Amino acid sequence: MLPEILAPAGSFDALTAAVRCGADAVYLGGKVFNARRGAGNFDDNELKAAVSFCHSRGVRLYLTLNTLINDNELGTAVNIVEYACSIGVDALIVQDLGLARMISDIAPAMSLHASTQMSVQTPYGIELLKESGFSRVVLPRELSDEEIEKIGESCDIELEMFVHGALCMSVSGQCYMSAMLGSRSGNRGLCAQPCRLPFGVKGGNGHDLSLKDLSLISHLNDKKLSHICSLKIEGRMKRPEYVAAAVTACRKALGGDLSPVILQDLKSVISRSGFTQGYYTSSLGRDMFGTRQHEDVKASSTVLSSLARLYEKEPQTVRVDFAMTCVRNEPLSLSAKSGEKSVFIKSEIIPQAAKNRPVTRESIELQLQKCGGTPFLPHSIEIELDEGLNIPVSAVNALRREALDSLLKKLGEITPVPFSKSDIPAFNKHKVSGTKIYARFSEISQIPERLGGIDKIIVPLYSGEKELSALAQSGLKIVVELPRGIFGSYERIAEQIKKVKSAGVSACSVGTLDGLRLAKKEGMKIHAGFGTNIFNTQALEYFTSQGVSDALVSAELTLKQAASLGGSLPRGLIAYGRIPLMLTRNCPAKNGMTCAECRGKSSLTDRMNASFPLVCSNGCTEVLNSRPIYMADRLNEIKDMDFIILYFTT
Repeated sequence: MLPEILAPAGSFDALTAAVRCGADAVYLGGKVFNARRGAGNFDDNELKAAVSFCHSRGVRLYLTLNTLINDNELGTAVNIVEYACSIGVDALIVQDLGLARMISDIAPAMSLHASTQMSVQTPYGIELLKESGFSRVVLPRELSDEEIEKIGESCDIELEMFVHGALCMSVSGQCYMSAMLGSRSGNRGLCAQPCRLPFGVKGGNGHDLSLKDLSLISHLNDKKLSHICSLKIEGRMKRPEYVAAAVTACRKALGGDLSPVILQDLKSVISRSGFTQGYYTSSLGRDMFGTRQHEDVKASSTVLSSLARLYEKEPQTVRVDFAMTCVRNEPLSLSAKSGEKSVFIKSEIIPQAAKNRPVTRESIELQLQKCGGTPFLPHSIEIELDEGLNIPVSAVNALRREALDSLLKKLGEITPVPFSKSDIPAFNKHKVSGTKIYARFSEISQIPERLGGIDKIIVPLYSGEKELSALAQSGLKIVVELPRGIFGSYERIAEQIKKVKSAGVSACSVGTLDGLRLAKKEGMKIHAGFGTNIFNTQALEYFTSQGVSDALVSAELTLKQAASLGGSLPRGLIAYGRIPLMLTRNCPAKNGMTCAECRGKSSLTDRMNASFPLVCSNGCTEVLNSRPIYMADRLNEIKDMDFIILYFTT
């Protein structure tokens, strides 16, 4: 069975292009709570019409609710879920664990797809998502073909992956650059794409956070992708011609009929210095970087009109069976059936005896086969016909048109998903008896001799067992920080957790669900750390249910929002330190030099000559902010936090 081709739709024109060019499913957003709030998107009436349009043509529709949501917005989000259920949306694509937790309670029959914004990279995290009610997981773009294959062999859940479109420098869900530099959060659907602006490393091209677009269309039939059920095209901000070209290319590739012409058209309609397959083929480095050039813009204007013709006409893809009755003394009638849906249309015309040439089965069948301009493809045609009768051709055509119109409407009828309305749970205001101080260090050598007032020390997982043992024996409360970028190294990390546990350390700080699951399986005490994107009380409750002992709330929350979070789980925030703005798997410094030349001492410089340090760990790189958060002069505004973290980096 071929995998699903999943197309983006930022407008109804793009939706039409996707469906007419052969998409099996589309994904789109409403006016709020979707990661592409800059696209046209769909209001309630448009969304209902989109569902009907897709379902009548055998295409599934997934609604994106893939942003973080604060407590004050949960009520609105629940109303959107209720409406989505009422119009029969096929699935919801979700990032926020708190919202997902609520959907599982109020609409357990609704399919939940875990957005790539959840940053889940391993079978461990995917296993946890399945237990949490998800039926599908959208994989990160940064996985290699071997890592995808291994996940597919290990996981009993639907897997979806991006195969074409724009490629962010950061792992999805782990980018805070737009939020921190311009107060427009990518995790809230408002990314300003600052990464496309000039950021330079030594020896680079001055746009060292800008990657070429991804394209894996020539690899769609690879055996390593045999467990992938959905091939996803990025592009809700792009025009219909792009959608048409991308869907057509995917369809032809799966059919073994991919030509260089369609690939060239796809490159022409939009690309950044061409395409890359670097993550998939494990070919990281300079070849992956690219920007939108004048030549790229010029090329797009030459192909738009030809690509528009790809979706100009309605293709006939929906099978229909006809049964017509033409007998004496009875009105002419026609039934039309597609799948389980059927209609019966009766004419006012009663066949008369023929004076000259009587109607034949062949002539009636010829008229019924004329389904052009509709999505219907005639299959079987049964005709009950008495001899010697005359029927106007116009009467047969009118019956066919009315039957197909009625059948199309019936195919697009709403099948609601069960929904149980409930109030947003009220949580008691969180109270603290005092605020503790945690200190996080990039390496053990940073730790000063005197640590008066520090309750916990957080250090990297790979700090050395002897050093960790010495710290633990000194009486300090030690927590090891697991990498946020785990990807294919999860077995090695599991072994390292065992080693640090033997060294006397019993707690882990985790930044993703992958790390949470790994630490939990090794019996470690768990702290939800930076990267878990805890944005509401329901998310805190989710981590409580997973046995987490305390949690760092999102750095994107205001102090007022953080203080208003309810529930009993101890929580805290970063009060000092350079926030990691990005987690990347292709180091920006590789656009200018080798790792041997860099020696872990590189930085990015922006247009204002601000310097953003680059820190490498476990095969990934963090882009740190150019300046640290400093809250020492605002401590009186930090309310109801059980701890604050001093986050030491450089």
